[in-house]
Amino acid sequence: MRNYKHNIDSEIAYTHLFSKKKQTLVAALGVTVGIAIFIFMNSLMNGFEVASVESLFKSTPHLRIYKNDALSKSLVSSADSNKINLISNPKITSESKKIINPTSLLKILKNESEVTGVTPNVSGNVFYKNGDSEVSGRASGVIIDEQNAMFNLQSYIVDGNISHLSGYQNGIIMGVGIAEKLNLKINDNVTVASALGVNKLMKIVALLQTGNTAVDKTLSYINLPVAQQLQKQSPSYITDIYVNIKDFEKAKAYISKYKHLTGYDVEDWETANAAAAAANKMRKMMAMAISMSIMLVAAFGIYNILNMTIMEKLNDIAILKAIGFSGRDIVKIFVMEAIIIGIIGIVFGLILAFILINLMGNMWVGGDIGFFPIRVFPKYFGVGVIFGLVVTFFAGYIPARKAALLDPISIFRK
Repeated sequence: MRNYKHNIDSEIAYTHLFSKKKQTLVAALGVTVGIAIFIFMNSLMNGFEVASVESLFKSTPHLRIYKNDALSKSLVSSADSNKINLISNPKITSESKKIINPTSLLKILKNESEVTGVTPNVSGNVFYKNGDSEVSGRASGVIIDEQNAMFNLQSYIVDGNISHLSGYQNGIIMGVGIAEKLNLKINDNVTVASALGVNKLMKIVALLQTGNTAVDKTLSYINLPVAQQLQKQSPSYITDIYVNIKDFEKAKAYISKYKHLTGYDVEDWETANAAAAAANKMRKMMAMAISMSIMLVAAFGIYNILNMTIMEKLNDIAILKAIGFSGRDIVKIFVMEAIIIGIIGIVFGLILAFILINLMGNMWVGGDIGFFPIRVFPKYFGVGVIFGLVVTFFAGYIPARKAALLDPISIFRK
């Protein structure tokens, strides 16, 4: 008897849906638009966030270990408050910023479970010279294989091969902005001069374009020994150790740990890029606010459409109650209709969202951005499905429950 009753309820629900196809289509279209906009806007906001983070981490590590500048201290110090300390004008000392025993520190850091990449670095301000033309910038001395593993530099090479740097001692990977200013191309020679007066004739083995104009106009990568020679230092000279961890958002939490572990100062990416970190937090807050707003608007839109659909069928409800259907049966029938409409709308909403995201993602905007920074996030498609099912269920249940309580006689009189 129960299965028979269920079949009748299902048949009535299908009859309502397919006998008034236009009404069903309009209701499903409302769900489609709500789901598609919800997924599209979340993909848009999070696409901007991911693009900004990727741009930042093209040359910035999650954590930087370094030796900070030190101020000159009192020549004589005393715990007695009645005595005056003799001081030497407190200025930054000329003490070397060299990290002691970097090889041992690198091994220790690589053994940490949360670490995904570690590499030494020697950076210095330099001048790039080609004839009478001169451009100031910053040369970063690296072990190119480790640097590539950490920052995926290969994906930003527009000419040449990143592996050629390790095979050519005096090679240089130059930002496209520097090469353009000096009218240089791949395999050309360029003179690199440090602030200490050391000049090196170097061969361009690759051109780098990160998409960040400020980086592309100043930064170059050279072999670590060459950077040490430009600074007139020994092969053990290391000024920075770059560390990447599994979750960059937890970088700040590891500062005290690595300070204790290494004995040196540690700077996280948020501190080093305070403006970018603040902008990233603002984008997250905006994304959350917009997502909630879209969810509410879409939910009310879907509810209103299904509510009107059910209210237009009051005569049908009166007839069903008059021939013996209970209020529970009425609710079941219209909830079933709402869920079917929801499933149809969700399917087309997912398809529409996917099309919109791909169309927008293939639009070229130029500059540092390139293609429009929107992409497919599977989690938002999943959230869209759950959101659609929950909203359509309640959008069908609430008005159906209200209609089921009405007296069929009063409906007939109207």
